[in-house]
Amino acid sequence: MITFDAVTKRFPDGTVAVDDLTLEAPTGEITVLVGPSGCGKTTSLRMINRMIDASEGKILLDGVPVQSIAPPTLRRGIGYVIQQAGLFPHRKIVDNIATVPYLLGWDRKRARGRAMELLERVGLDAALAGRYPFQLSGGQQQRVGVARALAADPPVLLMDEPFSAVDPVVRTTLQEELLRLQSELNKTIVFVTHDIDEAIKLGDKVAVLRVGGRLAQLAAPKTLLSEPSDDFVREFLGHDRGIRRLQFVSTEGLRLRTDLTVRQGGEGGSSEEPWLLVVDEQGGPVGWIAGARPGELEPFGTFLYGRDSMRSALDAALLSPSGCSVAVDDEGKVVGVATREALDEALAEAADG
Repeated sequence: MITFDAVTKRFPDGTVAVDDLTLEAPTGEITVLVGPSGCGKTTSLRMINRMIDASEGKILLDGVPVQSIAPPTLRRGIGYVIQQAGLFPHRKIVDNIATVPYLLGWDRKRARGRAMELLERVGLDAALAGRYPFQLSGGQQQRVGVARALAADPPVLLMDEPFSAVDPVVRTTLQEELLRLQSELNKTIVFVTHDIDEAIKLGDKVAVLRVGGRLAQLAAPKTLLSEPSDDFVREFLGHDRGIRRLQFVSTEGLRLRTDLTVRQGGEGGSSEEPWLLVVDEQGGPVGWIAGARPGELEPFGTFLYGRDSMRSALDAALLSPSGCSVAVDDEGKVVGVATREALDEALAEAADG
């Protein structure tokens, strides 16, 4: 557990970056620090590994004040991931990952073996081990940065806006990869971002900071969205926080219709329905057709039934001219269709709950 106990950081010019910050980052969870520019997110993060020292108060790592630990010793036991990975350009990828094990005195064979294990764990091809950072894409470099931070198996991982420099598609992939890794490794992670959507997606707890480094609210994402503590938090979350809440509402139990499908090139369904979903021989969705006047296939949207959220189901409906979303299983086979009426019912229940 990481504990901030009345921590203040005051720079020599009098600027207060963090002001009387008290919070806990629980063991084995992701705690996200989020807020506008100038709210002390990165300063708070860097005080944990003493890249910046606190002016007042205490930061405890499993009950031990970090101020009592020599900075080099402290940092070798804490993984650190920054924007654009921060890889050493003159070192091959395998040696970049093995940096901390080398510093800890591991022999070359053991350190490189650990690096190769981590390449696979973060979803990279072993063939990349012999390349240099400039030969990798931005997303691949960020994965290497995460692997390097995990090399010595530290219990704590600090991540300072690690995915902000990559495009949205790669960013989403990296977020999913982090959640997958965390489900396996259960690290204590403190993650800094300015993106509230990223904070809500990744955080077990989210700490919203005000300009000047004061804590506005610390809560689970669902609580944060439903019960913002004041106008500042409410405005920071944005006017679409109600839509964001839907990502915490399961599609399990969502009423589905199974009579709105027709086999590709075959019979099925009812011509009285305004829209029918065409499925292939394997049961996967192909497209929508107007029931009374079949013609060109129209686009569709899908969600994993019982696993994806109501936000995903609603998004899938908005991608289709039918206004319905297609529920599929893990193999991509259609299990049913969520109609507008069913979605309205589920939204009403979510509002009540």
